[in-house]
Amino acid sequence: MRAIWKGAVSFGLVNVPVRLYSATENHDVQFRQVHRTDGGRIRYKRFCSKDGREVAYDDIAKGYETEDGQMIVLTDEDMAELPTRSSKEISVEKFVPEDQIDPMLLDKSYYLEPDKTATKPYVLLREALEAQGRMAIVTVSIRTRMTMAVLRVRDGVIVMQTMLWPDEIRSADFASVEDQELSDKEMSMARMLIDELAGDYDPDEFEDDYALAVEALVRAKIDGGQVQQVEDDEEESGEVVDLLAALARSVEKAKAARGESFPAPAKATAKKATAKKATAKKATAKKATAKKATAKKTAATKSTAKKTSAKKTAPKKKAS
Repeated sequence: MRAIWKGAVSFGLVNVPVRLYSATENHDVQFRQVHRTDGGRIRYKRFCSKDGREVAYDDIAKGYETEDGQMIVLTDEDMAELPTRSSKEISVEKFVPEDQIDPMLLDKSYYLEPDKTATKPYVLLREALEAQGRMAIVTVSIRTRMTMAVLRVRDGVIVMQTMLWPDEIRSADFASVEDQELSDKEMSMARMLIDELAGDYDPDEFEDDYALAVEALVRAKIDGGQVQQVEDDEEESGEVVDLLAALARSVEKAKAARGESFPAPAKATAKKATAKKATAKKATAKKATAKKATAKKTAATKSTAKKTSAKKTAPKKKAS
């Protein structure tokens, strides 16, 4: 893992230098929008809804839409005046009981690793949190914006989880879940069902059957030769997960391990053919140039010889 942020946890007079690592990663299956007939990728251009013209990236600004549909354009100068924080400090505001933090408030998770010189205060904070059964409420600046977060312990490591703001949690106003009269028999059956399915959570018991099915489907199409070769788009920037390409590389690697050949992509073959053609063209041009130079030299030699011969046979003038 690579650290995405460096700073220090600060509580009281204690500073613990730490590095921040993303604790989670997205394994969702990624698809692209393509042309059904040839597999070409679908691209979108930025157009202005008023004049219908394409807009360059440098001409795009941030806009804030009001409740009545008015649009307020914010300039770079406006954005620069907004409050931002670039502090490298995770400041502990207070320690609260674990059961006071609603899990719905928790957002992204990060691991905190101490510097080698700060192992002891790191362990001290970790042990104190576990012993007291508390979480640390902290403020931290990530990407210049201050946010709330909590520090808690997981498997011997301090984890920081950013928090949503309270107004970002929706209320569940459902009239259909109001109190209902339940009989003792119904409650008994419900308890019996829960007891029947009771157990401990084991993550290995569950798997993403959708992702596995997609992977199997793509592998089958690759093995069946149903692959569309698409030219790279020079305008595309940024790394995007391409499931098909990743699986194709996996199949190629597996076949190579078994000693089987894997057909080179059409694009690579075309590239080699083009290079070969260009080399041949250069060689032909070189030969033609050499031929012209030889012909020119021969013509010059003949011309010189002709002039010399004419000079020798010219009649001498008689003296008067």
